[in-house]
Amino acid sequence: MSTVNRRSFLQTLKALSAGTLLSSFSQPAWSRNLQNALESAQSKTPDQLASDEDFWYFIQQSYTVSPYLINLNNGGVAPSPKPVQDAMKRYFDMCNEAPSHFMWRILDQGREPLRKNLARIAGCSAEEIAIQRNASEALETIIFGLPLKAGDEVVLAKQDYPNVMNAWKQRELRDGIKLVWLNLQLPSEDTDYLVNAYAKAFTAKTKVVQLTHVINWNGQIMPVRAIADAAHQKGIDVIVDGAHSFAHFQYTIPDLGADYYGTSLHKWLSACIGVGVLYVKKEKIKKLFPLFAPPDPTLDDIRKFEHLGTRPFFIEQAVGKAIEFYEMIGAQRKEQRLLYLKNYWMEKVKDIPYIKLGTSMKPGFGCGIGLVTLDQPGIKPVDLEVFLWNNYKIHTTNVDYENIRGVRITPNVYTTTKQLDILVEGIHEHAKYRTKFPTGPLDQK
Repeated sequence: MSTVNRRSFLQTLKALSAGTLLSSFSQPAWSRNLQNALESAQSKTPDQLASDEDFWYFIQQSYTVSPYLINLNNGGVAPSPKPVQDAMKRYFDMCNEAPSHFMWRILDQGREPLRKNLARIAGCSAEEIAIQRNASEALETIIFGLPLKAGDEVVLAKQDYPNVMNAWKQRELRDGIKLVWLNLQLPSEDTDYLVNAYAKAFTAKTKVVQLTHVINWNGQIMPVRAIADAAHQKGIDVIVDGAHSFAHFQYTIPDLGADYYGTSLHKWLSACIGVGVLYVKKEKIKKLFPLFAPPDPTLDDIRKFEHLGTRPFFIEQAVGKAIEFYEMIGAQRKEQRLLYLKNYWMEKVKDIPYIKLGTSMKPGFGCGIGLVTLDQPGIKPVDLEVFLWNNYKIHTTNVDYENIRGVRITPNVYTTTKQLDILVEGIHEHAKYRTKFPTGPLDQK
């Protein structure tokens, strides 16, 4: 392809902005209806719109989710809306016309515009953003790239993500660093307790603190900035796992006081599966070694963390559509809706006998992720998960780890309150049935 044609292609990519996300010469009905809903919604505040089921119904029509089940495990991997799916498929077809040409010479040229757009919604410099495959890759790049030596201490919690904990354990085994473990009592609405739990663990040997912004097990939002400030006062580097917070609720990465940060984009941003982001504060880039070696690992260029080799460019470039869809809804609208949905079902089950909630309903301590369990001897979290699936075709996941037990419920913007009413009915019936038949089969109400 000539330089002129290549320039024309990139200009076309750039032109696919939020304003053109839903427009085309053959605009389908769902798109026209959503466009009308968005125009009507401009007169409402995000708080008012959070409970407007008509508006969110049109958001739901942007997805191709199965009508045969209710997916309430969006925290694991979220589906992409139609425009994102279509973009990924279009770029995939393009790659297969001549892979090395269209991947390396065409689609890869869209990486810098994408980097700038990701940096814009992250609130940081594009020179601090590297594109990765998921949060685990981003965070393990940091964990294995930090110049730590035997005896250096790292503070982390038993409630952090397993891949992160395992990476630190491997560094402990290989390099002789010391891991200082916290066992947090969650859920908590006590900021002082959460901050002091970390601050008290800091010593003169502490070099790094690992923080999870939103605990994936139960949706606890941690006071990351306050902990980071306490760490920086002692010269301690701060790593933040933002896998469950990015595009879930509003903040910028600099707001967190993070030196290093990793997230997945296939969770709350609803990008296609297999793409994430690594953030490294500009002055920290030079001394952090990449996981995949570039020609010079000591460069202070963020791009040194992107030497993966051949990768799915069609997935990366579809992220642009995910950003457009996210901004079309509006960050504050999305945050308010997710908080509303979590509190909607929790309010309806919190007074059921033996039901125990494992997530705060207060803004700032919890948002869209919720944990629920039946607190009776002999009843396991998996019992409720299986009961909901067998009887209501509600897809969830159970947690039975350390001191956190329950079924994790994670709605998304396409989830309706009618679906949550079915969840509430299922929890009611499970509690009633299990109270009467503690050891009965799980496929009966």
